[in-house]
Amino acid sequence: MSNPYLFIDRDGTIIEEPITDKQVDSLEKLAFLPGVIPALLQLQAAGYRLVMVSNQDGLGTDSFPTADFDIAQDKMMDIMQSQGISFDEVLICPHFDEQNCDCRKPKTGLLTELMRSGKVDLARSYVIGDRQTDIGLAQNLCCEGILYDGSWPAIVTKLTTANREGRVTRNTKETQIDVAINLDQTKNGSIDTGLGFFDHMLDQIRTHANIGLNIKAKGDLHIDEHHLVEDIGIALGVALKQALGTKSQIARYGFALPMDECKAEAQIDLSGRASFVLNANFSREKAGDLDVQMVEHFFKSLSDNAAISLILSVSDGNCHHQVEGLFKAFSRALRMAVAQDTTQQTASSKGCL
Repeated sequence: MSNPYLFIDRDGTIIEEPITDKQVDSLEKLAFLPGVIPALLQLQAAGYRLVMVSNQDGLGTDSFPTADFDIAQDKMMDIMQSQGISFDEVLICPHFDEQNCDCRKPKTGLLTELMRSGKVDLARSYVIGDRQTDIGLAQNLCCEGILYDGSWPAIVTKLTTANREGRVTRNTKETQIDVAINLDQTKNGSIDTGLGFFDHMLDQIRTHANIGLNIKAKGDLHIDEHHLVEDIGIALGVALKQALGTKSQIARYGFALPMDECKAEAQIDLSGRASFVLNANFSREKAGDLDVQMVEHFFKSLSDNAAISLILSVSDGNCHHQVEGLFKAFSRALRMAVAQDTTQQTASSKGCL
């Protein structure tokens, strides 16, 4: 099984690089950059494997004795290990640029064996460093490079919350459904289910959660809307679960709003545990072309398949407003719950969701 890897530079990325001689050859010169230890812990917890890749000009020569390098290097590794940070490999090129070796970044020689092992999922791997040689290494590996600019929290946010997307295609004898969701896009996409009022409600999710949402669905509406609404709820729930991924750095909880004369409320918990409760006394049997019984069925299917806890409530009032208020409240609650929260890795005392 392949894994996402982070190929991380050392001097200027994990620890400070001395301005004078560019060599960390004593304990006095060893200083970690701000936020690097909690960041590496968070990235490790998010599933990334860590590999250190560093050019150390002239290591092992009289100008940079190996013994001096090892003093600081061993101390640095001991500190990180004591905090729970584990590097799969530490790869060092000791050559000068003019030696034209195969292992000096941006060349990939240091990583040849690992690349041949089949362990690395390059599509989900990154090179992180403070120099253009690190970006060059990423280009030569055919993965993305991140130029460190002084903010490890920003890197954590990029790698644990960016492009949270899911896609589900569900085809049965009753329905044909394609759902794509992206939690990090602003409102976009198209919705077409063949049910005008239901399209309008799903558009509330896209609009008020402020996400990318595409839904294309056909079903046996000549019978009734039951199968179509249920299967869209299932597909959307599965896609949402995919998009949430590790649920790293999210707020987790979230909303109440007025819908004209109605008060609609949504309590949501991205808990990993499926639960749904609806408190509603709808004033009509249908809203537009949608049987209001399907509101409960839709949200139950979504909650079960997304593995979330959801309580929806709405006061008495106009049926259209009641249903729309529930969809809007859910959407705003979802928007709050998936929002990035870089102050914590996981919003749970268990350490995972």
